[in-house]
Amino acid sequence: MGILVKNISILGATGSIGQNTLDLVLRERDKFNVVGLTGSDNIELLAESAIKLKADVVATANESKFNDLREILKKYQIEVCGGATGVLEVASRQVDWVMSAIVGSAGLLPGLRALETGANLALANKESMVAAGPIMKKIAKMKSAKLMPVDSEHSAIAQLIRGEERDSLSKIIITASGGAFKNLTKAELIDVTPDQAAQHPNWNMGKRITIDSASLFNKALEIIEAKEFFDLKSSDIEVLIHPQSLVHAIASFCDGGMKAHIGPPDMRHAIAYALYEEKRFNLTMPEVNLAEVGTLKFEKPDMSKYPALELGYEVLAQGGLAGAAFNAAKEEALDNFLDRKLSFLGMADVVRATMDELSSKNHLSSEVELEAVIEIDLQARSVAKKFVGKY
Repeated sequence: MGILVKNISILGATGSIGQNTLDLVLRERDKFNVVGLTGSDNIELLAESAIKLKADVVATANESKFNDLREILKKYQIEVCGGATGVLEVASRQVDWVMSAIVGSAGLLPGLRALETGANLALANKESMVAAGPIMKKIAKMKSAKLMPVDSEHSAIAQLIRGEERDSLSKIIITASGGAFKNLTKAELIDVTPDQAAQHPNWNMGKRITIDSASLFNKALEIIEAKEFFDLKSSDIEVLIHPQSLVHAIASFCDGGMKAHIGPPDMRHAIAYALYEEKRFNLTMPEVNLAEVGTLKFEKPDMSKYPALELGYEVLAQGGLAGAAFNAAKEEALDNFLDRKLSFLGMADVVRATMDELSSKNHLSSEVELEAVIEIDLQARSVAKKFVGKY
């Protein structure tokens, strides 16, 4: 009997998650057939990956890059698509498994489209669950498709509670490294630059997620994602600063026992766990040497220094469309920080002001339906823009 080949597509193939996924696929090339790849601006890497993996179809989200991508691939039997419709075309192809690694809210519709085909979805795009978790879960259930977390923390949680009775779970602890500025005071954060915020001490990630890590906006998104993925309440989720980034999550049980997931800060572990659909793969990665580590350090986050985290808990309490609005306002604030139009601490101020205005007008209490999510996303961005100049 021959090897059963899995047909896969990778949405966001040129980012760090996408490239790590390709690395794993190449290690056991005979087990995977790559159908589709998507990227955005880095069309050279997208084309190189498509050629190496003999993809059937590729798409660049940046429509202005379409002709250049087509020119690079003109000697190959690879279909080329462009723009948002091109990305959706790749996501619509019938495959067994899809990696959703497009950054930001742009990953929502492609991820939904992949689920609608019945493909099992590995979700690295946390914004999809933050903005539209109930929709994602509803479609996955309707199509009998697996929805698997790829964030290191959520992959760790899934592994920790597997085989446990949910009634025995008392809380989940998600860890945060503290990012580039964990040793700075709040006063010292006022003048930090985007370049400084984009330097992570432990993880090798894209610029936007690294900055979100420094502000703890990323952790705020993760507590909302944890609530959606694992049906948790706000009181079930705790965040601890863990500068070593070795313990990714801890599950605490009703008998006082705790289970921790420990591993090196390498996303290939979580990706492989999803790629092999909750089965272990021999990554030949070095184990954490606990004798050398000696002491694992944890501390409670300073909410005055990390106002984004407090906002995340408020979103959990509010429910409805709050997650979609929070994510959109955060993306708008981050764009303006990158453009040096907004301070590092001003990002949280803009998001809070946006959420307060939308909440005061009762715009966040609607049911989480796709049209409502798209509408509140646009509203939140528009409201956030007017607050940028004030911070």
